[in-house]
Amino acid sequence: MTIAHSDQPRRSRPEVVGLIPAAGQAKRLQPFPCSKELFPVGFANDPRTGIPRPKVAMQYLLEKFQSAGISKTVIIIREGKWDIPSYFQEGAGVGMSLAYLVIPGSLGPPDTLDWAYPFLAENRIAFGFPDILFGPSDAYAQLIARQEETGADVVLALHRIDDTRTWDMVDSDTDGWVREIVMKPPSTSLTFGWCCAVWTPVFSEFLHRFLRADETRQNMGLLANHANDPGGDLAVGVVLQAALKAGLLIQSVRFPHDRYLDIGTPDNLVKAVRQQVAE
Repeated sequence: MTIAHSDQPRRSRPEVVGLIPAAGQAKRLQPFPCSKELFPVGFANDPRTGIPRPKVAMQYLLEKFQSAGISKTVIIIREGKWDIPSYFQEGAGVGMSLAYLVIPGSLGPPDTLDWAYPFLAENRIAFGFPDILFGPSDAYAQLIARQEETGADVVLALHRIDDTRTWDMVDSDTDGWVREIVMKPPSTSLTFGWCCAVWTPVFSEFLHRFLRADETRQNMGLLANHANDPGGDLAVGVVLQAALKAGLLIQSVRFPHDRYLDIGTPDNLVKAVRQQVAE
């Protein structure tokens, strides 16, 4: 499958819209009292009263969107996760407009994201996992700037990874161009992995076609497995690998001194509550 890369520097740039997959079941944390996206991780002062209020996991990501000038975000939830729209409502508390797309189930994050294709196919996308806390606060502003500077189809945020066996590792050259993506290697000399991304309609189209391709359907058992994803779901990194192979242009921005933490495991959730690593 081959799709021509973006020529956005030569034309008007589509609006950037936030996109968050929140349809998972948090299997590694069960039993859990709420959607993991709403678990309190630190505190923030209420802007009206000045009183400290719990700051939930997804709020860190939404604030990063907002600080990059993103004014709209679509959150994709599974049926039953009604506590998320009940908590964030229309988005006034995070300074942007929020919309919710409710789906019956998903094969994994790429499938979840593709449900938004009919609504966001013409937009640039700021993508992030709601259960990964990371810095810096202006990460998306830097990713958007790099995309506009280079015309890349995708720009990945790279952090220095502590345990490469649990992360999608990335090989990039001195100019930031991605040469290879390696899924959770048992051993590697690579030190940076990706945490979030900004992409253009070119990648949205590629993802949409990739999920429907006969080759993908025939090989789903190999693509969606526990080596690529802890839950055995289809991982976003698999689609990025395929996009790179197909000739899409993938850039990167390194954040070597900023921390990250996946709160999807009990141990890391404890660390997040204690350290408040996101800010």
